[in-house]
Amino acid sequence: MNLKPQDVLLLLKLVAMGKKPWSFNKIAVELSMSPSEVHAAANRALAAKLAVKQDENIWPNIRNLEDFLLHGIQYVFIPDRGGLNRGMPTAYASAPLNAWFVEDKEPPPVWPDPEGNVRGTIFSPLYKSVPKAAKQDPKLYELLVLVDAIRDGRAREKGIAEKELKKRLSQYG
Repeated sequence: MNLKPQDVLLLLKLVAMGKKPWSFNKIAVELSMSPSEVHAAANRALAAKLAVKQDENIWPNIRNLEDFLLHGIQYVFIPDRGGLNRGMPTAYASAPLNAWFVEDKEPPPVWPDPEGNVRGTIFSPLYKSVPKAAKQDPKLYELLVLVDAIRDGRAREKGIAEKELKKRLSQYG
């Protein structure tokens, strides 16, 4: 069984929610996925030991998830880069990382989104529904931005993103 990008999206959503109870249908709506996709993602996350099952609940295994996000995701889910497009800023161009970097003349990385308000270079999101899900959940958006900086950032961006991600994961629950 291989991990898929939507598995990581599900886990990041659960981290963003904290230890609140959830259902497959509720998460499916919030992530613009089908309930069966969410269920399959949860099963793959369990098989990869990135999640644990307690009673009937599935929760992220924070230690394993952190290890994967810091050391593995950049090799597994490599982003595609493209030309200029409208979209949502990501990586160093969005909060919480944009406070650390001075704007330069280069177009920022963006997830393509027809409703986006920033023009930048295309940076493929982890999963196709990421822009829509991120608009609805600011905490999830920040986690995804940090993961994107780790997926394809320069050394300084990665270093800051890793520290910020560790801080957020340590606050889970």
